[in-house]
Amino acid sequence: MKPSNLPQDPMIRQLVQSARASQLTRRGLLAGAGAGATALALAACSTGGANSKPTAAKDESASDKSLTWANWQAYLDQDDAGKYPTLEAFEKQSGLTVKYDVAVDDNNTYYAKVKDQLALGKDIGADTVCLTDWMIARWIRLGYVQSFDESAIPNKKNLVANLQDVDFDPGRKKSLPWQSGFAGICWNKEKLPAGLKSIDDLWKPELKGKVGVLSEMRDTMGLILMQQGVDISKDFSDAEFEKGIDTITKQVSNGQIRNIKGNSYLNDLKSGDTLAAICWSGDITQLNAEAGDNWQFAIPEAGGTLWSDNFVIPIGSSQKANAEKLIDYYYEPEVAAEVAAWVNYITPVEGAKEAATKIDPELADNQLIFPDEETLSKVKIFRSLTPAEEQKYQAAFQKVILGA
Repeated sequence: MKPSNLPQDPMIRQLVQSARASQLTRRGLLAGAGAGATALALAACSTGGANSKPTAAKDESASDKSLTWANWQAYLDQDDAGKYPTLEAFEKQSGLTVKYDVAVDDNNTYYAKVKDQLALGKDIGADTVCLTDWMIARWIRLGYVQSFDESAIPNKKNLVANLQDVDFDPGRKKSLPWQSGFAGICWNKEKLPAGLKSIDDLWKPELKGKVGVLSEMRDTMGLILMQQGVDISKDFSDAEFEKGIDTITKQVSNGQIRNIKGNSYLNDLKSGDTLAAICWSGDITQLNAEAGDNWQFAIPEAGGTLWSDNFVIPIGSSQKANAEKLIDYYYEPEVAAEVAAWVNYITPVEGAKEAATKIDPELADNQLIFPDEETLSKVKIFRSLTPAEEQKYQAAFQKVILGA
């Protein structure tokens, strides 16, 4: 059924066509980066062998009433005591015990930790994990995830129509969206009362040594390229990408950029080590809730990026049925609304907007949760990369990270 209350803009439809990660080769990396950058890129971005796919673990959910969920920081509703209300409700309802593991700081670094176990079909210490489209595409392609039992996730019917069929997982047989969101800029309102409007504002002299950017290449480079007039959703050139790399390299080498991090960039904002950053939308709402209303998020004048993270069940998980119960629970509109009200990311669940209105009528107007066409017109999806582009671009960006 076509959803009537969530955005129907073509931008959301484009969301389901996010970039597929392409296999990196040692030869390609050596050609594009120094030895140090090569070592890091190989560890973080290698996609493993393609000759054989691992076999799924035996499901022991009937005898083991537990599971582990690996996710990103500030990505689930949390109370003042540090507990997760919706997750506690699920445990009481299901009789399962859930370990919520804030283990993902960056797609590549998480993959680097678990890729060897995945290739062998071994347990990675998580029974479900939420990663970004392009990384999920890699896991599915390599056979690193298990297919869902459709009957075990009846609430899948609540998935908004525009996300039901994606190129990397037709029919959503192996993945389901958790949240979607924007990458943009943020700043400390007390220290920078005039605010920021563009990526170029991050390079102002008064911010030297106080700027952070994301280690997610598609977000950081996407915003820099858009500032330079590039449409990242279309076929930009190597030369255009290299111009963006030159910009970030300059800002790292001259000390303007203090660090390049994954989700841990929030700690630097909180401590004051950075006053401005390229950031993810919902994170700033959570930072304000935790540490005072000191930060502001905005989509830059030249545009922001749009992405989606997805549930999958790793090939080595022996608690598949338990994980499916968890995923199904979070596709109940009332539960999705409760999560959205806290994390402030775009929910993929139809009916969540109405449920959110009952929690707080103002939520329905929150552009970070239910963006309208005007907001969506300001963001782009980083286009799919060819294998050669993936090799060159990721290696070049890894080299910048090493220099930060």
